[in-house]
Order: sequence, then structure tokens, then C-alpha cells
Amino acid sequence: MQTIAPGLTYTDLKFQGHARVIATAVVQNPEGVALVDPGPSTSLDTLRGALAEHGITAADLRWLLLTHIHLDHAGVVGLLVRENPEITVYVHERGAPHMVEPSKLLASATRLYGDDMDRLWGEFLPVPRANVHALSGGELVEAAGRVFEVASIPGHASHHVGYLDRSSGVAFVGDTAGIRTGRDLFAMPPTPPPDIDVETWIQSVELIRRWEPSTLFVTHFGPHEDPQEHLDVFLEHLSVMTEMVRKNLDGERKEDDRIRAFVDKMRVYLQRHLPAAEAALYDHAAPLTQCWLGLARYWRKRGVGTGGLR
Repeated sequence: MQTIAPGLTYTDLKFQGHARVIATAVVQNPEGVALVDPGPSTSLDTLRGALAEHGITAADLRWLLLTHIHLDHAGVVGLLVRENPEITVYVHERGAPHMVEPSKLLASATRLYGDDMDRLWGEFLPVPRANVHALSGGELVEAAGRVFEVASIPGHASHHVGYLDRSSGVAFVGDTAGIRTGRDLFAMPPTPPPDIDVETWIQSVELIRRWEPSTLFVTHFGPHEDPQEHLDVFLEHLSVMTEMVRKNLDGERKEDDRIRAFVDKMRVYLQRHLPAAEAALYDHAAPLTQCWLGLARYWRKRGVGTGGLR
């Protein structure tokens, strides 16, 4: 695990064997341990191993802070709560029911991932209602000796929250501040269906900016100590991707051809800003085909382009 501040570290879950795709933050003090976005069940062994190296077991876990309920962020929660029923799970009020009864969440994810569901994400167990603490934004969450300010920051997902620890200056912002796998100043928006709302997303970014954090912690991947510049380039790339999809919806092409054209353009765009090996990590964190689907849905709900919602 790597240190961000005293008592605050993070670990690489080595998702599907790839470094710098999913990060879990670890907050600890003598009261117990909190995890922010503990990841998917397929990375549980990696998570256990990283915690064990620092003397942390499931019995030490007391709090799980979820930015949102997508499987790459929250898939392992039910398994952790089964191992330690004393865990409290903090999650947006719109996501909370799906942690308790995940059938709709899993059905939606299956439409995206199909036969790859088990390989990518593994088992998703329901969380007992008594363990779930629903958030709407504006609350203060006390965990592992710290007080986290909570804000609702939708745009990527309607059930997305962020957590600010003013004692360290770290804002845990999930996917709302995008994907940034290394030091290069490039932050790409992950835009899978069904919740993408660009205008709302921009407002959420401005809310994060007003927090004035010293560090942004993004789940894909890790801490970045240039938050204002990061948010600036994120908004730039969100605008480019949104417009790229809008233009791609013009004309009478087949959907597969539209998707292929978008993916090809995005790969060129990524490689224009990043080394090739680094650019490939972005496709692991947010498959480009899904980025197309989310933004195409966003535009079609607004009457742009031909064809129905996907």
C-alpha cells in the first residue's frame, strides 16, 4: 500500500492482472479501518493480501464508503459484510436499495457485460438492510477517527457521492473526476449507460472545485495533487467526447459502424495525449464501446440522432 497522509493509504487491486486500473483507499486508526470503494469480488484476494501485509483483517473493517454502486467500485461489499457483520456501508440513497436487493443492478450490468459478468466481477451478495446507511449529500460521516463531508455529485451516475476529508485535504470522488491512471495530465470521463447527464456532471465538477481539496482521489486511479488543473482538463475532454458522439449520430449508418468509428477516433485521441501503453489502461477502466453507449443514450434522450435508446 502507498501512503497519501498519516493513517491514509491506498492499494492497487490489480484488476484482471492490470496495475493502475482500480484503487481502494484505506483509512485506519485504533478504532478500526474504513475502505473507500473496495472494488469487485474478483479482486478480493488481492485486497485481502494487501490489507494483511499491514496487519488488517476483515475483523478490523468497520466502515465502507461507496462513491457509487457500480460493480468495479462496490461489487465485493456483500462478501465483506458477510465476513464481518459489524461493517457499516455508506452509499447514496438511490443506490442503497440496490445493495440490499441487487437483482435490477445485476440485470442492468448483464446487459452491458453479458457472458463476461462472472469473469470480470464475480459474486455480488446482497447487503443486510441494517448495515446500509443511506446518504443524500450534506451529511458528515465519522469513520476511522476522521470526519468526511458528503456531497451528491451525479453526472456519471445518479447515485454518486463524494467524501472530503478536510484533515488531509483529500477528496474521494470516484468517477466524477474521471480516469487518470498516471502522472500525465489527462483525465477521461467514463460514460457508460444509463445515467450519463453532461450538464449535471459539469455542476458536480464545479462543486468539487469549490471544496478546494489539495488532492483528488479517483478510483481509476489513485491520488492526484493538482486538482484544479485536473478538473480543467477533465471538463475539456468531457466536451470533446460529448461532441464526438453527437457528430457520430448524424447520418444513416448502422449502429455497429457508429460504435467502431467512435472507438477508432477515441484511440487516436488517447494516443495523441498519452503513451500507447498508458492509453490502453483507459480502455480497461472504461471500455470505449460503453463510453459510446452512454453518450449516445444521453443525446438520443434529447432528440439528437437516429435510432432508439440503447
